[in-house]
Amino acid sequence: VQLQASGGGLVQPGGSLRLSCTGSTVSSYDVGWFRQAPGQEREFVAAIIRSGSTTYYGDSVKGRFTISRDNAKNTVYLQMNSLRPEDTAVYYCAADAPPGRALAALPNMYDYWGKGTQVTVSS
Repeated sequence: VQLQASGGGLVQPGGSLRLSCTGSTVSSYDVGWFRQAPGQEREFVAAIIRSGSTTYYGDSVKGRFTISRDNAKNTVYLQMNSLRPEDTAVYYCAADAPPGRALAALPNMYDYWGKGTQVTVSS
């Protein structure tokens, strides 16, 4: 599956952005979002199973970010609210997440990755 993340940009602290992950067969996969800041390891952000009924979040974004999906549009969304400068990173979506939060948080468990989209939070 080919994935494409979009929706990044420059936003002020406290602002919001919505990222999209699209692909022709995204509806067939469990999908995760990760982010990577310069000089840092790739960090788990959120994941959602195919049906959308179960979601997982990284501790640093819990309560601020929401992952959702529209399978009819083959799109997974990441709504990011109350953004902070430390949220600045390149955000990636990945497909074929393994079951359960513990495994879904591990980037090396994913088979498919899209090109990232830059999110910059700065005043």
